[in-house]
Amino acid sequence: MARRLSSNEKLRCFPNILKKIQTLLVIGLVILPTNIYAQSNDDCLMCHSDNTLTMEKNGKEISLFVKEDVYKSSAHSKLSCVSCHKGFDPESMPHAENILEINCVNCHQKVLTKHSFHPQIIKSKGLGKSSDTSCKSCHGIHDVVSPKKTTSKWNNKNLIVTCGNCHKDASDHYLTSNHAEAFKNGDKGAPNCISCHKSSITKSAFKDNIVEMKKAQEKLCLSCHLDNDDVRQRTAPSAGFIHAYDNSVHGFALHKKNNGDAASCTDCHTSHQIIKGTDSKSSVFKLSIPSTCGKCHSEIQKEFSESIHGQLVATGNGDAPSCTNCHGEHNILKTDDPNSPVAFQNVSREICSPCHESMKLSEKYGISANRYKTFSQSYHGLALSGGSASVANCGSCHGVHNIKPSSDPTSMVNKNNLVKTCGTCHPGANETFTQGSIHVTLEKADEPILYWISTTYIFLLISILGGMFLHNVIDLFRKSKIKKLKQLGHIQEEKHGHSLYLRMTVNERIQHATMAISFMILVITGFMLRYPNTWWVSHIRDLSSHVVEYRSWIHRIAAIAMILVSLYHIYYIAFTQRGRELVKDLFPKLKDLTDAIGVAKFNLGFSKVKPKLDRFSYVEKAEYWALVWGTIVMTFTGLLMWIYIDYIGVFSKLDWDIARTIHYYEAWLAFLAIVIWHFYFVIFNPDIYPMSLAWFKGTVTEEEMAEEHPLELERIKKKQAEERRKSEEDLDDEV
Repeated sequence: MARRLSSNEKLRCFPNILKKIQTLLVIGLVILPTNIYAQSNDDCLMCHSDNTLTMEKNGKEISLFVKEDVYKSSAHSKLSCVSCHKGFDPESMPHAENILEINCVNCHQKVLTKHSFHPQIIKSKGLGKSSDTSCKSCHGIHDVVSPKKTTSKWNNKNLIVTCGNCHKDASDHYLTSNHAEAFKNGDKGAPNCISCHKSSITKSAFKDNIVEMKKAQEKLCLSCHLDNDDVRQRTAPSAGFIHAYDNSVHGFALHKKNNGDAASCTDCHTSHQIIKGTDSKSSVFKLSIPSTCGKCHSEIQKEFSESIHGQLVATGNGDAPSCTNCHGEHNILKTDDPNSPVAFQNVSREICSPCHESMKLSEKYGISANRYKTFSQSYHGLALSGGSASVANCGSCHGVHNIKPSSDPTSMVNKNNLVKTCGTCHPGANETFTQGSIHVTLEKADEPILYWISTTYIFLLISILGGMFLHNVIDLFRKSKIKKLKQLGHIQEEKHGHSLYLRMTVNERIQHATMAISFMILVITGFMLRYPNTWWVSHIRDLSSHVVEYRSWIHRIAAIAMILVSLYHIYYIAFTQRGRELVKDLFPKLKDLTDAIGVAKFNLGFSKVKPKLDRFSYVEKAEYWALVWGTIVMTFTGLLMWIYIDYIGVFSKLDWDIARTIHYYEAWLAFLAIVIWHFYFVIFNPDIYPMSLAWFKGTVTEEEMAEEHPLELERIKKKQAEERRKSEEDLDDEV
């Protein structure tokens, strides 16, 4: 049985009833009238299909004609007219006093956010009055067609032309680009206007924040050229090449220094007219590069355009170097970066030599192909290879961007400008200093005097050192054979006493040690300069970054030490009794020639008797006088080079080249003579192996004396016997 509601319960239910009534009223007042009074599209077209229907607005006659077939083929064909045209009274003429602007955003809110390439549209919500802020200006009014249809002007195939209606220059540039060609061919991933501009990459999106704009543009470029496999497979640049920009001077300035002036992708490749670098229309085509780089580096471009390289590039010569040939492309580094090809220590080897050593280019243009070779063998080139940061490289003399032929009066290497050019490193340089070939060779046609010096020394090296080597091999074989026969008992070994005989006094040992140490230091430091890239030099250079500077000073100090000990030796042999006896015994005699012939006969088996050698044999005399000669030559040539560099104007460049050539070959002659001749007789000689200790102890054994200096030993023993006899006679007289 139903229960009656109390008055309180009725009051509690009243709000729910009100809500239901309110809902019904909304339906009744909003939806039902619409259905009852809605004007159909046919009703609208009864008037608006008349092509003469017009109205006047702001003093202008406006057509109200709607083409029915166009509207029915549009994307909005299923919608009624009043779906967009709100607030119209079909009974009134005109329908409304103030016509409301059609708001596309009511239905297309999500789509609006995709129009970031036109941020002004987003700001105006598509209701702007200008062509770039209104949805209708791009998509039309009654003729809106879905972009999916090929007839739509916003279909991918028609997109470029449509955007070009407002952005003609950008469209024209794009149509000539490789992007447009790939897009036309249907390549997957090929960009069109929207695919790039759907991202915020223009000034309007970033206002004055150029740095962030460039970073956004770079990110967009990399999204295809680095991250998209479809694009990467069709394009040439490798990932490493693209990534190289990050560590370049431009990338560092943009990302680390936030420098808006730093070059990014679009600065070099442009925004729309992106063309392969092999195409002459490209902004990064080799012959166009100076203009592209000149947008930022105008002063350098002007300087380069006046150079021989710039003039050749301007004439369309593809063999001439432009900016990227020297500096690189994506991997452009600072000039003080040791990894940069244009760094001070690299420019000659990595930049200049590939062209100026090319036989193809030398034959084609009539330029010398030995310029880098002659430079690399010069003092400057050798010191540079050794790590010196103070010597001249190619750019120091020829210029960097302003390179000109020597015939040009404004060239740094023009004859009239050499004094000034050399003077930048050698203050006070004069005309005498510059006389002689700069890129000197040892060819007869180039410098005859250098050719004959080198040829003579090569002959001496082969003949003298070859003779020494042959002499020692025969001597080694003969002495080794005798020693073995003694061990086997086939030859009776002579017994000797245990007496020690003075060979070198303390004074003489100090002289010898000073000479030996200075000589070895000179050899090491000298060949370090001449052969800077050998394995043993590289290990020394690893010890310190200042090894090159130390090498120079150590070499000179060692040279001074050798000169001083030589001067002292002159004093020693001139003003001391033992010194005079020393030089007297070392003086060559006819016996030395007969001894040499006799030893040769003995070693070759033509004689069974070995000549008795005196205090100094022909071996030691040859070595001593060779040392005297070598020291004189090395001293004078070394001092001449030293004076030329540090006290300019005294000698010419040719004088220096002569001294350098003699110094070099004499160094080899001295070094190899010590190794082949001296080291054999004091170390490897079977009679004294493993080493004669006379240089250390000052004495030799009686056995060594008997083998090497028997004549002196006989004379000493004879003198000792006479002294003993005389002593005995004196004792007898006293008794």
